[in-house]
Amino acid sequence: MGKYKRVVLKLSGEALAGERGFGVDLGVVESISRSIAEVSQMGVEIACVVGGGNIWRGAIASAQGMDRATADYMGMLATVINSLAFQDSLERLGVETRVMTAIEMREIAEPYIRRRAMRHLEKGRVVIFASGTGNPYFSTDTTAALRAAEIEAEVILMAKRGVDGVYDDDPKLNPQARRFDSLPYIEVLQRGLRVMDSTATSLCMDNAIPIIIFDIVAANSIRRAVCGERIGTIVGGK
Repeated sequence: MGKYKRVVLKLSGEALAGERGFGVDLGVVESISRSIAEVSQMGVEIACVVGGGNIWRGAIASAQGMDRATADYMGMLATVINSLAFQDSLERLGVETRVMTAIEMREIAEPYIRRRAMRHLEKGRVVIFASGTGNPYFSTDTTAALRAAEIEAEVILMAKRGVDGVYDDDPKLNPQARRFDSLPYIEVLQRGLRVMDSTATSLCMDNAIPIIIFDIVAANSIRRAVCGERIGTIVGGK
């Protein structure tokens, strides 16, 4: 058993695109699924929130003139595609999985019901939360914070691709940029650090949910985070 018993794993849609930068790279999905399966077999209850940026970016479409709510709903549907890809990959590895959607689509997934989600976790199933909060104007970062609070998760694991923590400047542009080992929530908000959006950070702060930001590509990164190893940057942790 790791340090944490129940966790929310937040995966960006871009992480699933691999080197292509667009669409779903099934090799990447399988690799992440193996890491999730390993953690699940340790007895950790794990819920996932997957973004949709590898398929659709609502903010970009909105900036080009599309109605913001419509663009966001399309992004929510993109997260369902990613979630189904994960479900298929996990179940091929023998991991019992449930996709729960905030927008009802009974033919392919269960509607999100808090008590049912918690029961699935208690039974050792991996739960994948799809379609965001079900509302436009809210990101999948906010979804991760909201669902973590609802299911009483102990931590949010923010898995990034090629980003091994939070820096005081862009490390790609500034080789002298310094990585933080830990940060208080309020400093993330005051400095405008792009850990997650401000709504999500505030929600985590209000509910004392720590956030660990780490590189999904690093070896055994999910297991190491769950076991309490010092990896990446922790926001709000002790």
